[in-house]
Amino acid sequence: MSGLRAAGGVAKKAGKKAAGGFSGIEFHKSKGQHILKNPLVVQSIVDKAGVKSTDVVLEIGPGTGNLTMKLLERAKKVIAVELDPRMVLELQRRVQGTPYQNQLQIIHCDVMKVQLPYFDICVANIPYQISSPLTFKLLAHRPSFRAAVIMYQHEFAMRLVAKPADPLYSRLTVNTQLLSRVHHLLKVGKNNFRPPPKVDSSVVRIEPRNPPPPINFLEWDGLVRLCFGRKNKTLGAIFRQSNTLALLEQNYAVAQALHRAADGAEVDLVGAINRLAMEGGSGAGAGGAADDGGSDDDMGEDEEGGAGEGAHGGIAAGGSARRRRGKASEGFKEQVLEVLEKSGYIEKRAAKMSQDDFLALLAAFNQAGIHFA
Repeated sequence: MSGLRAAGGVAKKAGKKAAGGFSGIEFHKSKGQHILKNPLVVQSIVDKAGVKSTDVVLEIGPGTGNLTMKLLERAKKVIAVELDPRMVLELQRRVQGTPYQNQLQIIHCDVMKVQLPYFDICVANIPYQISSPLTFKLLAHRPSFRAAVIMYQHEFAMRLVAKPADPLYSRLTVNTQLLSRVHHLLKVGKNNFRPPPKVDSSVVRIEPRNPPPPINFLEWDGLVRLCFGRKNKTLGAIFRQSNTLALLEQNYAVAQALHRAADGAEVDLVGAINRLAMEGGSGAGAGGAADDGGSDDDMGEDEEGGAGEGAHGGIAAGGSARRRRGKASEGFKEQVLEVLEKSGYIEKRAAKMSQDDFLALLAAFNQAGIHFA
């Protein structure tokens, strides 16, 4: 074996084979390279995906192609996005001279940096460190696709499918379920991979809601981020916090200025926005930007996270900006608490609120002119 060239490198001598190697390829756990080796699990995933003969399938992180080859047997075309050049060579080697050679398109790129082409269904065993940003990248993809069948770390998968009052119910849960229907398909033990990861995995089916709900997602996420900052506290306690009220009042002032401008009144809107920036509210939003690009834990806030105190701006902005904002007026505080009281949510906790509860709460605040983005 010494000196023989394999796809992506030189084959190792017998007895000195790289841990987890395949055809001379050494897999890097740090890059999330865990190859699914059990053919029964591979076949089960393809069957549960419901791939049709007319489908264009997107596969992310195909690795050495175990899942890819099964998808090629069912689909019209498979588009495989792979960053590792060694894996690209191995994929090319596996289809070379087969009937599937013209059905496979390989995109050698980082999936988070590429504009995805059209596809009907996504089937993938992904690097777990990109689980959250990739999920929301897919949900933002247009035109919408039929479904995504994805292998996640088991705990992450359970957060996606959690229900109100479940310990894993989080901001990630409600944001994902707002945009899609999510179903748990099967649990996959860590010994089905080479090299085995430290934890078990699960396969989840995600079906985008088409059309998507007609709401401002940035504003929705602003409200949800705030509520799940302390998900086991009552909303009354969360919305009595001075920094939260100060930011909401700033948003309220800008919204009122926009409303008056729309009615034809002369309003110094530029001045209002400049004052907002000077006061430290550079995000101009109570919740900051939609959190599509963070780690897996970015949308799993719990009691340890603080009341929306993250690193993404708006209510999540920290320290010095918060000190510059001062306190909200007593009248505005009463207005916010009145909305909570009249809508029946002042004693509710985010950990036990449903999707419909958050939609109703956002509508009640918006009707009062209070916004989160």
